[in-house]
Amino acid sequence: MPADSDHTAETTPPPAAAANGEETHLLDEVLRFVPISAAKDLISDGVCFRCILRLFGKYGRSCSLSPHVSCTVPSSVGAGASSDSSMENGGLDANRGSSSQISGESLNEPDICCICCGILQFRYLKCDKELVKLNSAGEFASSIFQIIKEEGHQPDGFSLEVSIPPFAQESENRARLSVEKKYGSDSWCQENLRSEVVSIKDALKFSIKSGLETMLGAQCSSSSFRINLTFTCSEGTTNYGKSMDKDQTSKRRKTGSDSNEEVAQVALNSNEHPIMNGSALYRCSNSLRETSESCNGLDLKSLPCCLKVHPYRTPVFIGGRYLKYSRNVSQTCWIIGEERKGEASVEEIVGGAILPICKADNYKFHAAGREDIDVRMLGSGRPFLVEIQNARVIPSTAHLKDMEEGINGLDDRLVRVKNLKVVDIEGWALMREGEAEKQLHVTTKVSKGLLQKEYVALVWISRPVEDEDLRTLSSFKDMKIIQRTPIRVLHRRSPLDREKIIHWMNIEKIAGNPQYFFLRLCTQAGTYIKEFVHGDLGRTHPSIGSIFGCRAEILQLDVTDVKMDCF
Repeated sequence: MPADSDHTAETTPPPAAAANGEETHLLDEVLRFVPISAAKDLISDGVCFRCILRLFGKYGRSCSLSPHVSCTVPSSVGAGASSDSSMENGGLDANRGSSSQISGESLNEPDICCICCGILQFRYLKCDKELVKLNSAGEFASSIFQIIKEEGHQPDGFSLEVSIPPFAQESENRARLSVEKKYGSDSWCQENLRSEVVSIKDALKFSIKSGLETMLGAQCSSSSFRINLTFTCSEGTTNYGKSMDKDQTSKRRKTGSDSNEEVAQVALNSNEHPIMNGSALYRCSNSLRETSESCNGLDLKSLPCCLKVHPYRTPVFIGGRYLKYSRNVSQTCWIIGEERKGEASVEEIVGGAILPICKADNYKFHAAGREDIDVRMLGSGRPFLVEIQNARVIPSTAHLKDMEEGINGLDDRLVRVKNLKVVDIEGWALMREGEAEKQLHVTTKVSKGLLQKEYVALVWISRPVEDEDLRTLSSFKDMKIIQRTPIRVLHRRSPLDREKIIHWMNIEKIAGNPQYFFLRLCTQAGTYIKEFVHGDLGRTHPSIGSIFGCRAEILQLDVTDVKMDCF
């Protein structure tokens, strides 16, 4: 074992040597594609090495190397040292060097790049305006990993989201224009400026992806877990962006032309695409030439952006069916003013049991329709979905079982759930489709198959029930009724006439009480059952009261089945 340790110490280079190796490689990458004179011009104007590589579509592995480098170029090579003879063999041979050949004048990478504003140098401002300076993509990935760990996420995969200020694209356009103006006649420039430009977003993702995959033990792909990196303007860059807008507006007023405005807008919006075609950007630069005052120098601000790291998970949906046994429990929390209605709600009972297990921020409760607070939900139960927001834990089968047992084991037994499972967005779409069909008042195969609901009601009428009444109600099949918005919900519903269907009805007499009976019926979803019984002062027609030719009142109502093919 000691021998192995000694051998490792001898073959593994120290950190300083490794960093120098990365710096040397990065310099070589730049000089492979860009003449020393052009590279020196861009760096002196405040462009970092990564942005130089991006501008010419040469990003590759070098984007993940150590960001801050100091290298040297021959002191004899000036900013405009290119000549006709130096453009032979692709324009690079006579004016190209390598890190092993370069010595003399020191050339330092800018502290904050004027194009990416330090984003690709891993320099940024925290929320408290403290400047953070990291040395590598690995350190940046590690800082993101720590935030994810502190928030308690357990990702099985992840995707990266990057947002940058729009003025960064304008700065990039000006840099390309400056190079094109000075070196546009050189063959290397004409070829490379028309290559595909790697966006700041993609370069950053490329830099940190592999490091995050290693630390998280998960692959970067399409995933419900997202890592959002939002770079915003600091105060100085905000003012600079406004001054640029004013400058462009002033030029349009002088020329009286809007063509440049359209081209500039295309350029500003190009950061929405991962890769912008170099030819399109080249043509855009030509159109911007007349409005740019920075052709002989970039004159761009080098101020860092503010960074906010927000790891989150897209909503997780848990579906199932609930039963409600109390006539004093609302479906959702019901508070009027400062007064609470009912002793509890289905939403609070179910969501309160799910939230701590998923370690989520919040939840939303959705159901296939709703019953009044004094109506019980029995039988097969009502389908529902709980939308879990930013869950740290994806519930497993064991978790779902714990949720069911926790809710069903409550002493008061106000609510019970069954068939809990994690569902995808299709389950959500199915439930919303059912609601949409109900709102459109259409009777289709979907509504007949999925949107029927069954009820049992305790009804009183002002005369004794006769056998003829039983035969009359039993004879109705798919009876159409018209319901004007009930008086009791006019304060929150539009005053409309709604056509609904009563699929079937029957009566069960109550021995010893000739004026009371149980009414069982199956209706289209969205039918107001209470109003169908008493008529709502003629706003529902026909009704039980109008069919029997007497006064009818509903005393109790239960939902016994909600026919939806889900959960």
